[in-house]
Amino acid sequence: MSPLLPALASLAFTSAALTSTALTSVALTTSPAWAQAPAPNAVEKKAADQKPRSAPAVATTSLTPGVAARAPYLSDATAPDTVAILPPPPRGQSAAETADKTAFSATRALKGSPRWELATADVADGPSAILDDFACVLGRKIDQSRSPALMTLLERTRLDISRATRSLKEHYRRLRPFVGNEAEICVARTRELGDAYSFPSSHATQGWAYASILAALVPEKATQFFVRGKAYGENRIVCGVHWASDVEAGRTTASVVVSSLQGDAGYRADFDRARVELAKNLSQEGSPPDQAICARETSALREPIL
Repeated sequence: MSPLLPALASLAFTSAALTSTALTSVALTTSPAWAQAPAPNAVEKKAADQKPRSAPAVATTSLTPGVAARAPYLSDATAPDTVAILPPPPRGQSAAETADKTAFSATRALKGSPRWELATADVADGPSAILDDFACVLGRKIDQSRSPALMTLLERTRLDISRATRSLKEHYRRLRPFVGNEAEICVARTRELGDAYSFPSSHATQGWAYASILAALVPEKATQFFVRGKAYGENRIVCGVHWASDVEAGRTTASVVVSSLQGDAGYRADFDRARVELAKNLSQEGSPPDQAICARETSALREPIL
């Protein structure tokens, strides 16, 4: 055997080991900022475990587990192009980006306040959760098992919201405000949440869209619906999971979607059925919302977030 072979084998082994070490070093130094954060101590871990997990993204959440999926109202041809309609999120060293960062920092001081508690309660999303959030406005808990037309209207609309927000999120890929820092947020930090894009806020879009629909169904309470829907979106700023401009974009997206739905015959038919159904339900004796919850909600909504 040639005396060069053992030397070459040794050299190859050494080179492979060095390459492996280098690759490991690169991987460690290029990990996302949130992944490099120090491990939480026992107290921090216990506090994190007590926080709610953020609601899954609208685009990937099953609306009603175990029930066949509904279809959106709008087709590819009739759905609005929200990327073309909305302006991009703030970037660079713009005044708008500075305002976003200032709002994020300032609202960390709300931890422990009534508004922080309301924001945490508003983490749940979707038709069922948001109807519960509007119970104090309605003065009644809606029996969703007796409201199939209303639930159909809201669930199908949610699919149109999903398409409208998903295209913007995937186009701009904006990171959430808590990524890369250890600032307090009202939900558990998870990889799923950190990897979900920020612009626009799906929660804010849903809150404003549903407020718009309910205001049309019960016009005498329109102002109250919009006040609560606005707060539902702003609570994402309080929670620290969205920039203020994400929430503003969510309201714009909601207005675009709801306006587009007015031209769909299927939406209009479902809306008319939901209006008759809701009026009937509200005319009958039902379960009032928890007055303690409503009092806390009223108190929290008087508290400015900035």
